[in-house]
Amino acid sequence: MTEIDISQHVFKYPGLTSIVSNAIEFFESTPVAEFPPQTRLAKCGVYAIYYCGKFELYGKLGAANERACNFPIYVGKAVPSGYRTARSIEAGKNNLGGRLNQHSRSIERTANLFVSDFKCRFMILDGAETDLIVPVEATLIRKYLPIWNHVIAGFGIHDPGGNRDKQKTSEWDSLHPGRAFLGRMVGTSHNPDEVAAKVKNHLDKLTLS
Repeated sequence: MTEIDISQHVFKYPGLTSIVSNAIEFFESTPVAEFPPQTRLAKCGVYAIYYCGKFELYGKLGAANERACNFPIYVGKAVPSGYRTARSIEAGKNNLGGRLNQHSRSIERTANLFVSDFKCRFMILDGAETDLIVPVEATLIRKYLPIWNHVIAGFGIHDPGGNRDKQKTSEWDSLHPGRAFLGRMVGTSHNPDEVAAKVKNHLDKLTLS
């Protein structure tokens, strides 16, 4: 058996880091918008949601973002519906406006959060730049470690429907109950106190300045 030389299969392109860094710099320079934006956003790209309210658990984050929206609580993306199969690079129904509106409805239905306490930032990437959506989203998550990406899961999920309603409630829904489909989910729920402890521990380690 011939041993494979792994070094012959490793691709390195120094310019990639520069391209993504430029995109991140542009993203961070975009104006902060109300959440959800009232402008029609039928485009693809990357977005961040910022918490600026007084919910006790997120108090440290809210205070930091009152000064300037620099620390997202969630980072997401809107990619063309046929992106993975190379069938389309057009936004279609899965666009920035749709994603942000979906998120605002999730927050609106909770018992302990208010949509008015959130702001957002977004960057449109279309044409050839569509290929930057995934690496830019991943880089922003690694840079800021947003709570709803890095610490607790479930904010971005859709109504499970079908046979998946027997799964347990997500960490996010355990902490922020209210979404209608929760009543159909019969799996064992996460302990909200344990989820809250994870968030507190994470925020204690962050430097929000």
